Amino acid sequence: MPNRLVLLCAGATAAVREGRFGTERDALDAGGRAKVCAFALPGPPPARCVVSPAAAARETATLLGVEAEVDAALRDRDHGAWAGKSLSAIDPVALRGWLAAPEAAVAGGESMDAVGDRVAAWLGALEEGRLLAITHAAVLRAAVARVMGVPAAATAAIDIAPLTMLILSRHDRWRIKELRSGGAAGTYP
Repeated sequence: MPNRLVLLCAGATAAVREGRFGTERDALDAGGRAKVCAFALPGPPPARCVVSPAAAARETATLLGVEAEVDAALRDRDHGAWAGKSLSAIDPVALRGWLAAPEAAVAGGESMDAVGDRVAAWLGALEEGRLLAITHAAVLRAAVARVMGVPAAATAAIDIAPLTMLILSRHDRWRIKELRSGGAAGTYP
């Protein structure tokens, strides 16, 4: 049986809504919990589920009613010294530099190429079967970049809202089957 992998972006947190760089401790907010509770996974249930160590990803799995094991390879991009900070709390010169090249690492953080390397190694090690992976926008973008063979910077133009799904299949190599938005713009309370 060929592999089928559904990468699901975790539900919304206050950091997402407020435009802050998140942390692993950020839990779903009330709107995020409501959206996850109303969300239905497509197709038959996965044979297995893995999640990022982040609280939001683990809570998303719980609310979806799936048993999941934590996989550190699915952790969010490390934003180093900027983790937990709003854009207004960051040095404007450094912020402008990062906005011009968002794939670059920030103050002790992780570049998108580093995230891509981590995700590529994880994809390469997966065994046959149906898998659900609950993770983060940066991981979905990294998977798209690696599967398509494009630079990480190219994926910065892809909006990945909470509950966006990237569905991959593997026959001889990984292929993008579908990228499905987590909700129409403006639907999060």
